[in-house]
Amino acid sequence: MTRVHDMGGRFGDGPVDPGQPDDPVYAQDWHARALAVTLATGALGQWNLDMSRHARESLAPRDYVDFSYYEKWISAVADLLVSTGVLTEADLRGEGDDSRHPLADRALKAEAVAATLARGGPADRPMTAPPAYRPGDRVRAQRPAANRLVDGGHTRLPAYAAGATGRILCCHGAHVLPDSNAHRLGEAPEPLYTVVFSAAELWAHPENPEDEITLDLWQSYLEPA
Repeated sequence: MTRVHDMGGRFGDGPVDPGQPDDPVYAQDWHARALAVTLATGALGQWNLDMSRHARESLAPRDYVDFSYYEKWISAVADLLVSTGVLTEADLRGEGDDSRHPLADRALKAEAVAATLARGGPADRPMTAPPAYRPGDRVRAQRPAANRLVDGGHTRLPAYAAGATGRILCCHGAHVLPDSNAHRLGEAPEPLYTVVFSAAELWAHPENPEDEITLDLWQSYLEPA
């Protein structure tokens, strides 16, 4: 059974509403603040991007379904702040110690935001061995779509692709493996591929069977077809 967050390709949820070009960037003012808090706390260096994603996926199923997009973000940040010991639950309630925090010097200043965003957090790493697959090779996504290192852990292999057969389009070199990095088990970089799947391979009743879907998948997610 997959976690509730793995909604890709699920039937019956209705069409995706992309909004209109002139819609505001943030529907409510607090959405911008939620994004700012997420970036600022991430700059403290107490967790990585994969841990952040895993925190959102680990919200209680009822909360994950009921929360809006930025409610998920800010709730995950609160969980991370407490689980990593940066803050306590009392701190979040405004009842904590007002003394200077040990991480205060790492606070992200407003004037540093643009450079920090421009720098990003590259996940590519040097290749230490030749990739197992080449463009054109047929591969099958592992089934089930699950973290092989941590039971119930984070993975970027979507459930709808599990067991599906596709072909390698290209290799992007070695990238940090989310399944390991999300659980502080090391970066464990491995080759990352763009894999092409036909719509008919993924969906029982595709609207356009000849359409193709591309997914970026790590080498350990794949096996020869």
